[in-house]
Parts: sequence; C-alpha cells; structure tokens
Amino acid sequence: QVQLVESGGGLVQAGDSLRLSCAASGRTFRTYAVGWFRQAPGKEREFVATINWSGGITYYADSVKGRFTISRDNAKNTAYLQMNSLKLEDTAVYYCAARPYGPATAWSGYDSWGQGTQVTVSS
Repeated sequence: QVQLVESGGGLVQAGDSLRLSCAASGRTFRTYAVGWFRQAPGKEREFVATINWSGGITYYADSVKGRFTISRDNAKNTAYLQMNSLKLEDTAVYYCAARPYGPATAWSGYDSWGQGTQVTVSS
C-alpha cells in the first residue's frame, strides 16, 4: 500500500479545464498502477482512467475519452488527471487509487485510495 493525496479540484464552468494531482508516498509508487475514479451524488463509483507503472499503457472510460488525459511523473511520485472540456456530468468527487499490479478498471482491484477532491462544473 501507498498513501495518496488528491488535489486540484474546484468549481469551474462548463468547457473549462482542471488538472488533478495525486501525490503518493514511498518509492514503491513507481511500480504501482494508478487509477482515477469518481463518484457523483446518488451514483456508484465509476472508473475514469488508469495508467501502468511506466506510463506506457493507459485506459479511459468512454465518457471521458478524448477529453481527459492521465499521466504520471515517477520522479515526483505524482500522478495527474488533466481534464479538458469539462461538462456538468463531470461533477463528482474524484479519487486516486493505486495497485501493485497492472492497470485495472474495477475499483475493487485497488488497495490504496486517496481522500478525494471535489470537482464541480457549473453552467
């Protein structure tokens, strides 16, 4: 397990952009796959994006494909989620997660989670 802390959320207008950060502790982070998930009020947690340990493999939910980009900088022990062309439907609490295996889209496959950061899109 690693400790994760998300940041970068906020209130923006539709069409704007946000960059979320996921700061991790420990050197083992560089060997972990990272996933971003989100949960809107009254909804189940859903997969957003994931990236493997080296950053060479990524997967995205269809709802964000072409708008969001997941990346990581292992030297900084940080993963990112660049969110462009934000929509009202993107409003949710966004969570960063990590697992010591390959990338996965199921939340149950991750054993490390951050506290979440709120993203609210208006208009």
